[in-house]
Amino acid sequence: MNTFNPFFASVVQAAPVFFDKKQTLEKIQTLAIQASGEKASLILFPEVLIPGYPRGLIFGTTVGGRTQEGRDLFLRYWENAIEVPGPETDLLARTAKQVKALLVVGVTEKDKISDTLYCTLLYFSPEGTLLHKHRKLKPTAAERILWGEGDGSDLTVLDTPLGKVGGLICWENYMPLARTALYQQGIEIYLAPTADCRGTWQSTLEHIACEGRCFVLGCNQYLNRDHYPEDLKSLVSENHPSLPSSGGSCIISPLGKRLAGPLYDKEGILTVEIDHREIIRAKMDFDPIGHYARPDVFELHIKSKK
Repeated sequence: MNTFNPFFASVVQAAPVFFDKKQTLEKIQTLAIQASGEKASLILFPEVLIPGYPRGLIFGTTVGGRTQEGRDLFLRYWENAIEVPGPETDLLARTAKQVKALLVVGVTEKDKISDTLYCTLLYFSPEGTLLHKHRKLKPTAAERILWGEGDGSDLTVLDTPLGKVGGLICWENYMPLARTALYQQGIEIYLAPTADCRGTWQSTLEHIACEGRCFVLGCNQYLNRDHYPEDLKSLVSENHPSLPSSGGSCIISPLGKRLAGPLYDKEGILTVEIDHREIIRAKMDFDPIGHYARPDVFELHIKSKK
C-alpha cells in the first residue's frame, strides 16, 4: 500500500426530487457544495438518487400480466433516467470539478442502443471527468421489472489519489464472490450505496469492513410518501412495509467501528476523516487476500472481467 495523507469523506443521505431528473441534479449540486464545505475529498450519494428508488410502485405488473397504466409509468421513469455519457453526466462532472472531490452518484441509466435501464453507480474525478460506471449485477425481486443485469466487466477498483476506491450497489453486497472480486484488487475505500434501511443492513456493512479490512461508506435515501408526486401517492400503500425509508447511512472503520451514523429519519451529511494507517493496523491479524488467504485452495475467476 502506498502512503496517503488522511482526507475527509462524506456520505449524503438525501431524498430525490422524485421522477424529476433536472431538479434532482440541482439538489445534488447543492448538497455536493455543502459537503465540500466540510472539506470532503470524496462525496457519496445513494443508489439511484436519479430519478429515485420507486419503492412501493408495481408498474401495473402481476405474474403473467401488465397494464397500460403501468407501461405509462415505466415510460415516465425511463424519461427521467439518464444516458451515460450525456448532458446529465457532463453536469455532474462539472460539479465534481467545482467541489474538487471524487463524486460518486447512483443513477438509473438508460442504454443508448437497447433502451434497457440499469441501476448504475457513476464515479467523477475532481478534475471533472467521468472515471467509471458500474452496473448492478443482479436487481433484487421486483426491481427486475425496471433494471437489467450488469455483465460484471466493470467490477473495478479505481486507483485514485485517495487510495483504492470501489464498491457494490445494495444487495450486490450479499454476493460473496462479488465482494471477493473487489478484495482481490486491494480495495481500501468500499462504497455501498443502498435502498435498504433495516438493521440487518447495518450488520452487513460491519461485516464487510471487518472482512475486507477497509473503510465502508454506506449511503441510503431518506424517503417518505410526501416525497412522491401527488398523482403517485395513491399508488403507494400507506402501510407499505418499506415506507418511510428511514436511511441508515454510516461510515465504518476497517475494524468494524462506527465512525459516523447510522443516520435515521432525516436528510443529512456524515463526514469523517479517513486515515489509511487504520487499514494497516487492521491487517495485522487478518488480510483476505494476503496472509489469511489460501490461493493453493481457492481461486476466483471472473468470466467477463476485461
